[in-house]
Formats: sequence, C-alpha cells, structure tokens
Amino acid sequence: MLGSAFFVLLASIASSAQAPAHSPAAKAPSAADTRQSQVADAEASIVKSDWKSAQAKLESWLATHPADPRALFDAGYVADAQNRLDDAAGLYRRAIEANPKSFEAHLSLGLLLARQGKTEEARPELVTSVQLDSGDSDSAMKARAWRALAQIDRPRPGSPGDTVQASNDLLEALKLTPETPEDTLLAANLADDAGEYDVAEKAYRRILAADPKSAAANAGLAHILILRKQFPEAETLVRAALDKLPDDPALTAQLAAVLAAQDKAEAIPVLQRLHDAHPGDAAVTRMLAEVLAESGDASGSDHYYAGLLAASPNDPVLLIAHGQNLIRQLKYEEAFAVFDKATQVDPADADGWSGLAFSASKTRQPAVAIHALTMRSKFLPEVASTYFLWAISYDALHRNAEAATYYHHFLDASAGKFPDQEWQARQRLILLEKKSGDRR
Repeated sequence: MLGSAFFVLLASIASSAQAPAHSPAAKAPSAADTRQSQVADAEASIVKSDWKSAQAKLESWLATHPADPRALFDAGYVADAQNRLDDAAGLYRRAIEANPKSFEAHLSLGLLLARQGKTEEARPELVTSVQLDSGDSDSAMKARAWRALAQIDRPRPGSPGDTVQASNDLLEALKLTPETPEDTLLAANLADDAGEYDVAEKAYRRILAADPKSAAANAGLAHILILRKQFPEAETLVRAALDKLPDDPALTAQLAAVLAAQDKAEAIPVLQRLHDAHPGDAAVTRMLAEVLAESGDASGSDHYYAGLLAASPNDPVLLIAHGQNLIRQLKYEEAFAVFDKATQVDPADADGWSGLAFSASKTRQPAVAIHALTMRSKFLPEVASTYFLWAISYDALHRNAEAATYYHHFLDASAGKFPDQEWQARQRLILLEKKSGDRR
C-alpha cells in the first residue's frame, strides 16, 4: 500500500490551472517550412480552422511528397479535427514512419486511440511520446500525455489497473504543469483505490468546496462514508447531491445502498426506478434482487435473478442467491439442483456447500448432506445450524453415536436460540441413549 504522504502530494491543489496544449498549427513555421508554400499555407488555414482548405492544400502537397512527416502530421491533425478518426490514425502512423522521433505524432496518435477506448494500442504511443524530446512544444503537451497514461493505468471496472503506475504518471504531469481539479479528482480516486481513505476524503471534500455539484466527488465521498458505515451522513450527502443532479445513476444507486443498509423501505422504490431507467445494468438489477430478498420478497427477488442467470448461467454468486430464494419458497428439490451446480462451478464457496447440505437434508439425502457439510467445514467453522444438520443426517443413516455427539454439540451452541430444534434434539437424545442402553 502506498504511503499517505505520497497521496497527500497528489491531492494538493495548486493555485493556477493547467495551461492549454497548443495545436500543431500554432507553431511558427521554420525557414524550410516557409519554402514549402503549400504546407505553410495549409497551416495558416489550420490556424483559422478552415479545415477544407487545409485538407486540399495538404493532399496536393502529399501527392508529390508522400513521406513529408510534417505535412503528414498536419493532415492527420486536420482529419482528427473533422472527426475522421480512421483517416487521422492512418496519417499519424505514416508521420511516425517518416519520422519515428516525432513527439507530436506519437502523442496525437496515442490520444486519439485512447479516446476510442483502444487503450492497449494507445499506451505504447503515449509512453514513446513522453520519452521523446518535445522540442519547441509547450510542456503542457507532454503533461497531457502523462495525464492520459494515468487515466489508462488507473483501476477501473473490469480492469485491476495499476494504482502505483497511475500515481507515478500523474506525478510526472504535475512536474510539468500546475494541478487541475481533474487531477485532484484522479488523485482522490487513486487514494481511494489504494485504501488511503483519509487522504481520499480530504481531496473529495476540497473538490466539493470549490464545486458542490461535482457528481464524481460526491459519489467518491459517499463511497468512503458507506465503507465506514456512516450511513446517515452518506444519506444526507447523496440526497443533497441528487437535489442538484436528480437523474445521476451513480448517486441514485448509492442512495439505494444507503437506504438498504439502514433498513429503510424507501430503498426498494428507489432501486425500482433506477432499474426501470437502466434495465440492462446488471449491477443495478443485482442490487434490486438482493434488497427484495432481504425484505422477504423471495419471489420478486428471484424474478430478477432469473434474468441475470439467463445472461450469466455459471455465475456462482447468482446461483447461490437463486438457490436461497428457492429455499425461502420451500422449493427444496429445485434448490438442491441449483446448489449442486453452484458447488461444481465453484467448489471453494462455502455458501454453496451450506445450501447444498440444507436442501439435501430437506430432500432426504442424508449422505449428500454429510458430504456437503464436510466440504463446508474446510472453509468455515461450525455453527449451531450446521451441528443440527450433522446430527439429523447421521440420525437418518442410523449412525447413532455420531448423531448423539452432534446433538450435544448443537445444544451447547444453540443457547436457546432454536427452541423447536432444541426440543427435537433432546427427544432424539433420549431415544438414542435408550437404544444404546438396551444394546448394553
């Protein structure tokens, strides 16, 4: 884990904003470029954002000078500005082939690929760009490359990322230009990912002091408060943020999570509205299913789990949740099949073995129940309920000594919490001990 001082450095806010990166057309042309009147004229058109004129001049020049790196880069820049991204990428690549040490071509290609979500292709270009001499380019352009690398390297849903590398990328950017609010937010996110919650909280609060409507900072701070189980404060924060951004899905999901944690009935309608607005969001659907199950609506909950399982039939967490709902609905044979599959998919999940043991007992398969309990015991300690399952399973197999031992364990552990089962255990012990005495 990274030290707090490291993240404090990242989260400190400088007084001035980051200088804007210059476009390639903003450079004063060299004497050689001036002699190339078509390229110089094209760059004059770029300064005026006259893209069509610039494109025509550059295409005319490149028809007879196809390996001119500056003209290729300018043509790529014009295509980029016109959102002709495939053309732009091709021209940037040609510029790099013509001049492998072109800082601006590597940078622009990397940024373009990053915007397209092609991070695996973008990263090598950006890494190359920060290793090259930027020449007359403003330091803000190299800082922009470092910031893009930080965004690529940071953890994100579906990717573990590299918090340390992303932090180092951001630090390199801050050596070149003052920090921006976006930098502060990224630093807070990285501290959050690294478990440096105090540092992250301070950064989020500083962002909110300057911009109370920042959805990302509100969501980040609420996340920390929820982790700390400071639910009332988190609820106040999220509700205030939703007053300003009533349709923000992340804040709405957090409100639902906070309400559910406090056993507030409002959680279900909040989640239902969120699900209706985002029916394809699996995380929202899963949260709604969980809250419905916890509220006692096993059938309603299972409706959503069925949809999730249709898309992910071998997800052990979904299978176990579905099996638990079936048990709540007394559908023991169906539950047994589901738990049997769950334990095959993930033999290391103790909840799967617990469900299989219970459903096996209910479907009169004591040998299977004992096997499931044996597997469960590899991962979790025994509790009163599992002692009882051991006892009744051995009892059903007429293994009287083992049954009596586990009935005693159950009575020791139950401490009056399960009166019906305790009565049954005592009655069975009387009969088992009588049978044992008769045999003697």
